[in-house]
Amino acid sequence: MSTRPADIVSPIGDKALPDKIPLADARRAGRAGHDKPTPDNSIALLIDHQIGLMAGVRDFTSAAEYKSNVVGLARAVKALKIPVLITSSNAQWQNGDTLPEIKELFPDQPIYRRTGIVNAYEDPTFRQAFEDVVARTGRRHVIIAGVTIGTCCAFPTLSLLNDGYPVFPVIDACGAWNRYETQAAMLRMANAGAQPVTTFALAAELQADWKLPSANDMLAPFNNNLSEYGFVVQNFWNNAGQHTVPDPFGMVK
Repeated sequence: MSTRPADIVSPIGDKALPDKIPLADARRAGRAGHDKPTPDNSIALLIDHQIGLMAGVRDFTSAAEYKSNVVGLARAVKALKIPVLITSSNAQWQNGDTLPEIKELFPDQPIYRRTGIVNAYEDPTFRQAFEDVVARTGRRHVIIAGVTIGTCCAFPTLSLLNDGYPVFPVIDACGAWNRYETQAAMLRMANAGAQPVTTFALAAELQADWKLPSANDMLAPFNNNLSEYGFVVQNFWNNAGQHTVPDPFGMVK
């Protein structure tokens, strides 16, 4: 006879608890503090995900994996209604246009076409657009990804940190010419105070509770762009209450 105690199930009406210690108090005590991004305090910057530049990425097993992360990030921030700014660099020449999937996801969002300035935050037009969003919304947490992590992502990250913004570089929605660029950029950003994240860990942090109304929309990027998890979900629902593939042995009840 089993001696296990009964399971304890959280009430479905429970909401996620905040940290017990306020951020300012934690920092006064010498701790780093937990200043997390949320759907209500964040802005997303998608920088130079252009078809010409993406062709040069060499630090992923496949271009398909990299592209899926970029599109997954875009889908997640759209599902959570996080303001997005999109920019490109010299799209009229070799860098090419913005990834079509990004343009399709944000048909009403203008693309800020930089004409030479490498660091997007140093471009006056893009800076003004960013500061307008900050002023209008009060949001200051910056989620950022760029086609190359060492330039498109790292340069504005360092500038934003300098100007007092909490910055979360999404490192697997960035690419690099080689693995050394990736390693150097992550070290440089983290040492400056950025908090590197990955696409679907960030998505889970932003969602925070799968009981929230955004869960239905947020399931799409996990299903479509994180194949490993999508297969698990699809396998369950394909077999829930029925057997998609009949069992001739009668073993599955």
